[in-house]
Amino acid sequence: MTVNVTGGVLSEEEKNTYVRYICDKFKNRRLRSLDINIDGDYVDLSYHFEPENFERIRRITGYLVGTLDNWNDGKRAEEHDRVKHDISVMEQI
Repeated sequence: MTVNVTGGVLSEEEKNTYVRYICDKFKNRRLRSLDINIDGDYVDLSYHFEPENFERIRRITGYLVGTLDNWNDGKRAEEHDRVKHDISVMEQI
């Protein structure tokens, strides 16, 4: 993680205080960088987080699913037999 300070000078303790503030505010996110801009008595914080991994969720045959791993053979067959619409037709309109 990087901490960049512009417009003034901060001690390591002050930088760590701002880092702790952001980490406490966003407990489930991992801080990648923190930009601190000092403007007189005001401090602007600009922070960036590590990208989050997410699983694509789709609605298939009335169920919200990420993968078909836990589906039984009947549900897999139902998914296989469903009509899949081609979006390229919509692009031509």
